[in-house]
Amino acid sequence: MCYLQGGPGMRCQSPQAYPWTHTILDKGYQMLYLDQRGTGLSTPVTASTLQMRGTNDVQARYLKLYRADSIVRDCEAIRQALTADYPDEKKHWSIMGQSFGGFCSLTYLSFFPEGLRESFIFGGLASITAGPDEVYRRLYKKVIQRNEAYYNKYPEDVDRVKLIHNYLKRFGDGKIRLPSEGTLTRRRFRMLGIMFGAHGGLDAVHDIVLRASYDIESFGHMTRGSLSAIDRAMPFDDALLYAILHEPIYCQGQAPKWSAHRVLSEYPIMNVDKEDDSPIYFTGEMIFPWMFEDYSELRKVEDVANRVAADDDWPQLYDEEQLARNEVPVYAASYVEDMYVDFDLSMETARKVRGCKVFTTNVMFHDAIRSKMDEVVKQAFALREDVID
Repeated sequence: MCYLQGGPGMRCQSPQAYPWTHTILDKGYQMLYLDQRGTGLSTPVTASTLQMRGTNDVQARYLKLYRADSIVRDCEAIRQALTADYPDEKKHWSIMGQSFGGFCSLTYLSFFPEGLRESFIFGGLASITAGPDEVYRRLYKKVIQRNEAYYNKYPEDVDRVKLIHNYLKRFGDGKIRLPSEGTLTRRRFRMLGIMFGAHGGLDAVHDIVLRASYDIESFGHMTRGSLSAIDRAMPFDDALLYAILHEPIYCQGQAPKWSAHRVLSEYPIMNVDKEDDSPIYFTGEMIFPWMFEDYSELRKVEDVANRVAADDDWPQLYDEEQLARNEVPVYAASYVEDMYVDFDLSMETARKVRGCKVFTTNVMFHDAIRSKMDEVVKQAFALREDVID
């Protein structure tokens, strides 16, 4: 079984770091944890390694080789090499995709189904038709719901977050340096909301808000501990591919043009400068063009990122006709409350993939494969072992 990591642009950890490794081994599989191209030990893409490729235009074209279509070609090359001496009936393998790894799985099922025995997808049933604008319109609605859940759980944080925002605005909204040499702005602080989509995310944001507001009230400034906590919570400097390619992974023949940034204006409740007494809402799993000003490593590739965002020459990632006649068993877990992958779009995709069986729940979040591993893996394999037609 080949594990396809979430992302894009995230490396695999060591096998023992994943809670499901021994569960899968006990079921009789061997596991291959693949560092997708550009991550981990697979020629990692950083600002320095990217700049070795040449001019900014060359770098932008080079980055187009890091989407799911290229990743699954790598998988096929690896599978064929590993099974070269196997009998024909043993040459297929299983794949297990989490989040973006599920997107890759759908691409694999579209173009190389002959290499697959079965596919497990966790929180990664991507829309095979919707572009980034439609994706983010839906996800912002879920982000708003998660903000409401946050303030319902921690009503005192309404005033604490406003205190922090007023403090950042008073100091010039970007004059404060983080340990990573990035700048702390209100817009960057709001990105902590990306954690709302995971189990324990509300509590994690509350801990940072409580600490930062305490610092301001007690000392008149944020201490190193608060700044470090904010820095660690959003490590985009270590995820360059994630920042640049997060929107292009939804593109098939259109340019992303900083979709999340454009769509944000359609939701006035998310406005950081609103003057009413309503709470200040955090953003979610979105990438914004100003990040390439606020994050120290991303600053080095701002022009390249803008070139990628303006590019409309993105090939098809999925083959609807092939998926409609799919013969590879697909077992998926999809979460009603997923803040990263829209549930309704996921169900549309499930209906388009012939033979796709889906476990759905409204009590798990996007990271359930890690946080609720025993239950979600059990449910996925129950779908596999179910003999009901």
